[in-house]
Amino acid sequence: MPGTGRSGIMRVAVAIAFVVGVYLVFEFGRIQADYNIADAIEEKQDHKTEIDGLENNIAVLKQEIALLETHRDIDQEAYKVVEGDLIELQRKIQEQRDAIAFYRGIVSPSDGGRGLRVQDFKVTKGKDERQFHMRLVLVQVMQHDRSVKGNVEFSLEGSQDGKARTYSLKDLLPTDAKSNWPFAFRYFQDFDRELILPAGFTPEKINIEVKSRTKSIASVKQSFLWETAQS
Repeated sequence: MPGTGRSGIMRVAVAIAFVVGVYLVFEFGRIQADYNIADAIEEKQDHKTEIDGLENNIAVLKQEIALLETHRDIDQEAYKVVEGDLIELQRKIQEQRDAIAFYRGIVSPSDGGRGLRVQDFKVTKGKDERQFHMRLVLVQVMQHDRSVKGNVEFSLEGSQDGKARTYSLKDLLPTDAKSNWPFAFRYFQDFDRELILPAGFTPEKINIEVKSRTKSIASVKQSFLWETAQS
């Protein structure tokens, strides 16, 4: 049976070829697998190295940020100190200018007038809604050879519940305050008085009369619109 023998030989050859092919595929797969693992390990190591470098950079940048923030805080604090000193210096300069203007007004007023006058008058708000502080400065201009004495009279005009109403000083003072308002000075004198307005009263105009009891020094009378200034 020559055909049968050749057929058997072919089957054996095919089987051998199949086994060899399977083995070669296995070996190729193993080699390929080993190659991918080596590449993966190498790539992982590269990534780890890169991550370590980036983390170091982050740490350095954080230190730089902290240093910059410290410098910024120091700069801001120094700026605040300098700004506060500048404001205080400007305040003192303004005080000096006001003082010079004040004394110039006593010694040599711009209008050339003489005698008794109201140099300054100001009303500021108090801590309560109806409470106010009043400051009055009286001066004797270009006439300092003797003291001037007298009394200040004060009245406040306005409306009470829609009707005209005028209050005297004694009606507006706290219960323990004295209503008389004497003065006696050679150059100037300043006063601080507290006012408490009645409920429902709207102030409009302040009348001040500085009555002199000294011969040859005339009394003065002046009116001011009710305005409150910052203290």
